[in-house]
Amino acid sequence: MTNFEVLYRDRGSTARGAVLTTAHGEVETPVFIPIGTAGAVKGITPQQLKETGSVLILANTYHLLLRPGVDVVEALGGVHKLMAWNKPILTDSGGYQIFSLSGLTKIDDDGVEFASHVDGTKIYLNAKIATKIQNRLGADIIMCFDQCTPFPCDEKQLKEAVERTIRWAKHAKESHTNNDQMLFAIIQGGINPDLRTHCASELVKLDFDGYAIGGLSVGEGHDNMIKTAAHTAKFLPQNKPRYLMGVGTPADIIAAVKAGVDMFDCVLPTRNGRNACAFTEDGYLRLRNNAHTGDRRPIEAGCDCYCCTNFSRGTIRHFFNVGEMLGPILVSLHNLRFYQRLMAKIRQALKNDEFTHWAAEELK
Repeated sequence: MTNFEVLYRDRGSTARGAVLTTAHGEVETPVFIPIGTAGAVKGITPQQLKETGSVLILANTYHLLLRPGVDVVEALGGVHKLMAWNKPILTDSGGYQIFSLSGLTKIDDDGVEFASHVDGTKIYLNAKIATKIQNRLGADIIMCFDQCTPFPCDEKQLKEAVERTIRWAKHAKESHTNNDQMLFAIIQGGINPDLRTHCASELVKLDFDGYAIGGLSVGEGHDNMIKTAAHTAKFLPQNKPRYLMGVGTPADIIAAVKAGVDMFDCVLPTRNGRNACAFTEDGYLRLRNNAHTGDRRPIEAGCDCYCCTNFSRGTIRHFFNVGEMLGPILVSLHNLRFYQRLMAKIRQALKNDEFTHWAAEELK
């Protein structure tokens, strides 16, 4: 039995629709994964999150290791109990923090020493430790420890990161002991096609449950990102899920689905929501603007989210202006629902064999 079954293929691109089966249920792909870094999606209850249409959510190994600690998560019943989420969960390995916390890290061929961003405590992570921690946290999908590089990045550093990522993936596979979990490898290589080819080819030989394209959305721009994702996807198995990490805008997602990617995660829906910026079919809506003061319209006509069915633009603007926490919550809810509605449209277009035409119209 395979954990990933492709049901629909687009005739005009390499896009596909599939079902990913996990220990906590099925996930229809292409799928967008909201981020609950420290065990919660900021400002949103699990019930509200389900109402947006979210199925698979993400938590982060590094952050849960710091607080509350893996022993505490285990004592509380594992990451599903911690997050009150009875659906699938994915944990990132901490590799992205090598990039995002680069000023607090020391890297060598064996692993990484972090100075905690909370109190400066020294923490050491390598592929085996990161895998064992994720085994104990109990997520349905876990990630190999990898080295995410910045952009731009000199060739020597990029090559070293690729070789470490391959070596660490081998260590992760050897250390992985929880058969209820799927283990995904992460492909690095910046925007260098030869390094991406090499990294993908070596990791595919190791036969992981899925493959992620990492090290993008770090400043390389939309065109480089999609070109690199499309190139990398060509070297990945047809019968395994492909996950583009940390991406992105609606346009990024549609273009990457065309390139054959199945899974996405990004902080944009909630981060923008907390900053009064809403996603709509017509583009961004900045709700602090004076133009919305007396506006009785919802953020988006036709949206079925709790925010749009109950609150006006003018009301939401007022909440932000007086520092009422309901403002960020409402726009985050709308944005999360916007993303899940987008993914549902993508999946429906694939089922109807209309994706190429639909995507071209959307990307305009």
